[in-house]
Amino acid sequence: MRVTMLSKALVVGAYQKKLQQLALCSDLELTAIVPPSWRDGSREQTIERLPAANYRLLVTPIAFNGKYHLHYYPQLPRLLAHLRPDVLHIDEEPYNLATFLALRAGRRAGARTLFFSWQNLHRDYPLPFRLMEHYAYRHADAAIAGTSSAADVLRDKGYAGELAVIPQFGVDPDVFSPHPSAEPRPFTIGYAGRLVEEKGLRVLLEALGQLRGSWRLAVRGSGPLRDAIEAWFASRAMTERLDLADHVPSTQMPAFLNALDLLVLPSLTRPNWKEQFGRVLVEAMACGVAVVGSDSGEIPAVIAEAGLAFPEGQAEALAALLAELRADPARRRAMARAGQARVKAHFTQARVAAQTIALYRRMLGVAPTEACLP
Repeated sequence: MRVTMLSKALVVGAYQKKLQQLALCSDLELTAIVPPSWRDGSREQTIERLPAANYRLLVTPIAFNGKYHLHYYPQLPRLLAHLRPDVLHIDEEPYNLATFLALRAGRRAGARTLFFSWQNLHRDYPLPFRLMEHYAYRHADAAIAGTSSAADVLRDKGYAGELAVIPQFGVDPDVFSPHPSAEPRPFTIGYAGRLVEEKGLRVLLEALGQLRGSWRLAVRGSGPLRDAIEAWFASRAMTERLDLADHVPSTQMPAFLNALDLLVLPSLTRPNWKEQFGRVLVEAMACGVAVVGSDSGEIPAVIAEAGLAFPEGQAEALAALLAELRADPARRRAMARAGQARVKAHFTQARVAAQTIALYRRMLGVAPTEACLP
């Protein structure tokens, strides 16, 4: 079973753990095609290479790097004509140019094709993206939705083919695992991600303004709200309570998370966006860190009984949760245990890989083998 996966997300080293898990399937010949980097706003993520055991990682040029809807891979048709995969796994939304061109190239190479979607809002895209989206719905052999709500959107928009609900990436519990520090520290609240309005950081600051006693905020990320965060702490003569640094490589995230007592994701729904997953929640739970999130999008479904959710935008409700959890270490430990159990049951790279291979087999009409079962 020859599988080729096209994915700009795989420039992140931690995500390549999924490839390692897929490659454990003895009858799977896996090739991943990735760009040398991906630009996300002002930040450019260059490829982080993990050891590629039992699979190939091919780096190919990307056109219009950073243009989410318009980027594509000029050399992909030539690569696919050489690789001749049985399955082409296009790790892109159906309305993107990269997906449209990859579907056409994959079909010419004789491959079964699939695309991936996180989109959990029903949005009607302008031309030509709407035409490319419907081309994908008609011609792809299968689709993966990252969440059940994304699957509902695909069905509602007219996709009628094979559909599986599988997170794009899981976590490696051997890497994202608890390593608590014995050094004393103030109650440390953390956030990691884009520093933008829709992530609810102003709500978090407002909640912190109501939190009495000792605490500290650790932030990793970049974006237009960085100056506002620093100014908020400076105006209150509390700069010593802020630990703010740019985005860290994926390999350093476990160390950052293990230095927290609590991770908060206070996202805010917008007309064109709501939280699609919140991967940092899963990474924190795997590290044995208690998590709190707003009720935007998929956050409540991701954390379920393992974390706490508050009504988005309500700083007083968030402040109350922060105060309760700071005062109750036993409750935080219980949440941490529940979070680890939830990750192991639903969000490991091994589970994601097993579900993905099962979909490949359904696409090809191939029976499962013991070597590839979860």
